[in-house]
Amino acid sequence: MPDPGFHIMTKPIGPLCNLDCSYCFYLEKEKLYPGATQWAMPPEVLERYISEYIAAQPPDAPEIHFAWQGGEPTLLGLDFFRNIVTLQQKHTPGKVIRNALQTNATLVDEEWAAFLAEHNFLVGVSIDGPRELHDCYRVDKGQAPTFDRVLRGIARLKAHNVEFNTLTVVHRKNAQHPLDVYRFLKEAGSGFIQFIPVVERKAAQSAGDGLVLIQPSSPQPAEVTDWSVEPLAYGKFLAAIFDEWVKQDVGRVFIQQFDVALESWLGLQQSLCVFRPTCGSALALEHNGDLYSCDHFVYPEHKLGNIADTGLRAMTSSAQQRAFGLAKRDMLPRMCRQCDVRFACNGECPKHRFLTTPDGEPGLNYLCAGYKHFFHHIDPFMQFMASELRAGRPPANIMRFLGR
Repeated sequence: MPDPGFHIMTKPIGPLCNLDCSYCFYLEKEKLYPGATQWAMPPEVLERYISEYIAAQPPDAPEIHFAWQGGEPTLLGLDFFRNIVTLQQKHTPGKVIRNALQTNATLVDEEWAAFLAEHNFLVGVSIDGPRELHDCYRVDKGQAPTFDRVLRGIARLKAHNVEFNTLTVVHRKNAQHPLDVYRFLKEAGSGFIQFIPVVERKAAQSAGDGLVLIQPSSPQPAEVTDWSVEPLAYGKFLAAIFDEWVKQDVGRVFIQQFDVALESWLGLQQSLCVFRPTCGSALALEHNGDLYSCDHFVYPEHKLGNIADTGLRAMTSSAQQRAFGLAKRDMLPRMCRQCDVRFACNGECPKHRFLTTPDGEPGLNYLCAGYKHFFHHIDPFMQFMASELRAGRPPANIMRFLGR
């Protein structure tokens, strides 16, 4: 059986950010490190991580992919990332290194854009749609809007031919305007679009770790935040965009949820972890070398260790991490196991499983109603496109078929 490898979302500046987005679940992770004054990943931690990550990848992997996130990683400055490239070259045994940088783009100037172009970084830009939908939650530390600064950053990336995609958080407000969001992203030049539903529960008071945005298993009394997307609204958001995309943009604009859905209808393993039967191969590394089971489970009980004490491969293959990954499948409620769209959903992300089924069984996904609506809606189209692919024809043929 081939080694599946693992992927790490690296937080070289931890949760520090120059923005203060209302819905950000990661800003409060600063409380996990009380008294910290140094947030940049120390040089010795950075080099150890890079060398171990490269060494731990499957030997037959032709490329090695690094992902740099935050917080806001550009706060570290260009010299930090120049050192990353130098260290990768030092420790790479003849393999191709690919770097991805997730950013709010507000600090991307000409020098940054030139560096990203020179070293072929794939840049993910966080933007939530047109001005009024983006600025309602994505503000800076002074609560000022950020839309214009993000667009300036995108313009610089485009001027330097930097490959970029967009990550749009789907929240309570922009979920009501799916086509405005989709058409705006296309006009902005995004050819690859990711939609991330924001769902968080806020406890009445913090627990011992100081966090108030709690995980599904927490017994604390909590309520879904008022910026979280509503379940059916999310499904209708995706369906409305799909209806326009399937008529005119197949093969031209790539939307992550639609691509992964087609994998499901083809019977392939989903490339996005939230839709796989099990998880556990996408982890998060904090600035000080602490490794957590997942980016959405950066809580003390999901800490696997620190790379100063334990090797990456030992932590990623540990019994704790295997149990974390298998729990996604093993804790799926009977209602989900019997669902006709389980093959495409698989209960989605465990982070969202805090409801109970009508039978009183725990573990139902908060977004269940939305996913059922979406997957049932796209079924005939997905069947057609899957059939085309199996016959060796492009799925984009569906546009000609629908245009008859």
